[in-house]
Amino acid sequence: MDDCIFCGIFAGRLPASMVYRDERCAAFMDIRPVTPGHLLVVPVRHAAYLAELDAEDGAQLFRVAQRLAAALRQSGVRCEGVNLFLADGEAAGQEVYHVHLHVLPRFRGDGFGLRFPPGYGHRPPRPELDEIAGRIKGVLSA
Repeated sequence: MDDCIFCGIFAGRLPASMVYRDERCAAFMDIRPVTPGHLLVVPVRHAAYLAELDAEDGAQLFRVAQRLAAALRQSGVRCEGVNLFLADGEAAGQEVYHVHLHVLPRFRGDGFGLRFPPGYGHRPPRPELDEIAGRIKGVLSA
């Protein structure tokens, strides 16, 4: 994918501050970090959306993110906690259409956070939850 920034990094056409690389994925510093130490874990094979991602590539993404979270805590980078964030699709905030998992070192007062919508905390009735669960289950078993 010539127009994909991450594919350009893997092809050596674009620079990256690489932290990790194997045959399935790589991790490098985000050029627009939320906090110092913000990393991206990216599959080497192009997949725009999670549904297109090879299952083993996806598993490796999370294995590497787990190792990176531990490394961040031991690195001296300010890190009191870690968030993993993956945006899948425009409505979810995806800006680069090549799957990538953010590994965000967090600390009190870092200014980052998620806002919940109005009505968050309202518990839908069990029949509504069961109906939605059934629809999803039906797709999985098809």
